[in-house]
Amino acid sequence: MTIELKLLVWSTALALAQMLIALVAAMAQIGPVSLVGNRENLPAFEGWAGRAQRAHRNMLESLTVFAVLVLVAQLAGKSNSTTAFGAQLFFWSRLAYAPVYVIGIPWLRTALWGVSFAGLLQILSQVL
Repeated sequence: MTIELKLLVWSTALALAQMLIALVAAMAQIGPVSLVGNRENLPAFEGWAGRAQRAHRNMLESLTVFAVLVLVAQLAGKSNSTTAFGAQLFFWSRLAYAPVYVIGIPWLRTALWGVSFAGLLQILSQVL
């Protein structure tokens, strides 16, 4: 398995971990009873619970693009050192991004997002 595919799997594991963190945060804020219902009229999540939820959603948006780029690079035989480096940039910056977002460090969060975006662009540059 190539490094890009391995990092795609690890990125998916990171998204699952973020899902669980967001769930724990939501349960801490509004309780499990509200979450097992139909979830209509839930209050907005605040503080770290809201940030955990937003970080998870952002990961899902980015993971979709990352997955498409990695899979196209693999299928087109375009996997190389540039796509490998782009995948590493994406994964490691997203790994750092998650706790930085939940803790609430805005400028660092944005910088890490930018690094992950640069990783996506590197992979894209090889499949165009």
